[in-house]
Amino acid sequence: MNTANIYAAMEIMWKGMAGIFITILLIMLCVWLLGKIGKKK
Repeated sequence: MNTANIYAAMEIMWKGMAGIFITILLIMLCVWLLGKIGKKK
């Protein structure tokens, strides 16, 4: 295995994990906002 290949794979994995984490946070935020709007009506 080449060190550069391992580093590139880790970088891709990190970006994927970060993307999933941000997506989950955005969905939770949307659900929370919709809940707040729903309670006001």
